[in-house]
Amino acid sequence: MNKKPELARMMYNKKTIAKWDKKITLLGIYNKLDTITFLNLRLFTSIIVFFVVLYVIDLGYVIAPLVTFLYYYFIGKVLVDNKIKARTSKLEGEAMHFFEVLTLSLETGRNLEEAINVTISNIDSELSDEFAEALREVKFGKSLTESLNDMQKNIPSETINNIILALTQADMFGNSIIDTMYNQVDYLREKKKLEIKAEISKVPIKISIISVLFFVPLILLIILAPVLLSYIS
Repeated sequence: MNKKPELARMMYNKKTIAKWDKKITLLGIYNKLDTITFLNLRLFTSIIVFFVVLYVIDLGYVIAPLVTFLYYYFIGKVLVDNKIKARTSKLEGEAMHFFEVLTLSLETGRNLEEAINVTISNIDSELSDEFAEALREVKFGKSLTESLNDMQKNIPSETINNIILALTQADMFGNSIIDTMYNQVDYLREKKKLEIKAEISKVPIKISIISVLFFVPLILLIILAPVLLSYIS
């Protein structure tokens, strides 16, 4: 049962395992990829890529090391980093609605655990599933604060983690959770507005790039066409 971890310790140092373990945890509770499987997959497929390039391509002994290095580097980006980035955007997109409903649930006089339970019962989202898993751990003996703190390890969004931290601190120190949530929801709204403004500001740049790549060559072709035709004739 322990052969795979022992083999992993022989092949990879503790720092590498800890680094990728932290990243892969951010893929969420329903992620099927574990750290050791990923590291072994990356290593063994890199070896296969090296020998395939070496024997298939002319001057493979020159190209194979470069291709293998690029593959070894980018497979981590594709399988882990890009998925973390996509998950961050997805969770932040779900956050405003989730925390608005949570705030409304708190306003009815429920405590934090009851409010979270009502919220996850009415919202079907990945963020809701993370909170549901935290409540499940509470049933097995963890405190709510401990479960929410552990949940932060699965959340790649700093914004959401800051809200969870504010929630747990307000609950722990007896501060007004409702006031805290109003502030956090207002922050999410403002952040969303700034993101939309940033996207709008990029539109002229994108249009300029499209113009340079497509319209300018077309205009030049129209202008120079008579000259080229006369030269050919």
